[in-house]
Amino acid sequence: MSNIITAIPQRSVGNTSLKIDTLGFGCAPLGNLYHAISDQEASAILQSAWDQGFRYFDTAPHYGQGLSERRTGDLLRRQKGNNFILSSKVGRLLKPAGYAKERHGFVSPMPFDIEYDYSYDGVMRSYEDSLLRLGLDTIDILYMHDIGVDTHGDKNKQLFPVAMQGGYKAMDELRSQGLVKAIGLGVNEYQVCEDALEYGDWDCFLLAGRYTLLEQKALDSFLPKCEQRNCSVIIGGPYNSGILATGSAGNPHYDYAPAPANIIARVRQIENLCSKFDVTLAAAALQLPLAHPAVASVIPGLGSIDRIKHTTELFNETIPSDFWLALKNQQLLDEKTPIPKP
Repeated sequence: MSNIITAIPQRSVGNTSLKIDTLGFGCAPLGNLYHAISDQEASAILQSAWDQGFRYFDTAPHYGQGLSERRTGDLLRRQKGNNFILSSKVGRLLKPAGYAKERHGFVSPMPFDIEYDYSYDGVMRSYEDSLLRLGLDTIDILYMHDIGVDTHGDKNKQLFPVAMQGGYKAMDELRSQGLVKAIGLGVNEYQVCEDALEYGDWDCFLLAGRYTLLEQKALDSFLPKCEQRNCSVIIGGPYNSGILATGSAGNPHYDYAPAPANIIARVRQIENLCSKFDVTLAAAALQLPLAHPAVASVIPGLGSIDRIKHTTELFNETIPSDFWLALKNQQLLDEKTPIPKP
């Protein structure tokens, strides 16, 4: 098939021997994020991703309260003997709660609800539960999920010390025993990753939405620290919840909510330059983060076969250097931002 990717380029994860694809598959949509898809659809989507060369899959207990892990495991179990990289997350335990039409943005999820637990025992339990849902005997990268002020507000003052002492100790033990190959945080705020660097030896951070075509504040201190410590960054949410994929028209979303007027105006300015240089907005959003030496991978959420095919095209689109320079000249991109090579 002409649309099959024979090999996605890989990069190393921190100081580990692990290598991951620069383009990964975000499995949140497989947990029925915002709308339901059938098991048959989920299986077809994952198989299409596999056929087109995807080998890095990221899931979590939170995604559909176990549904995404179950569906992801169903595909990967069939690939015994093939090389793939799987990441999942700890920090939320699932407790029986009955069926509901929607929980936490996931439609028709599993009959469970979440309970935050970043303790040593909670992290160990979460890891073991994930293996059972996945039906697999290993997870390559284990992320501590959504620790930080964005998720917990004032409660983070109590949760963060527990996470850095008990939770980190559990993750470090799993790594030292060879049960996981890398550990990190999976969050929507870079500040908590900076804080965590003072408490442990982390291999990588999955950072969603905070180093994108619209946001580069992570360049000020976080990304330089990661580069200095050889701690890799995996970028989730490269489209900032949609607006960098759909553009400014209609009712775009930014950071999980309707986009504010100033963000829409900024995207319109970027779109004008995209038109001038014949660049697809979503391609620019997907490719920009990978120019930074600390970034190892970009993992958009992919919820349909068409989106998988389109994403591979965006990933391989040629973007002229003059486009990136024009963004900087119009102050639409931080001057410190490394730009991709054509």
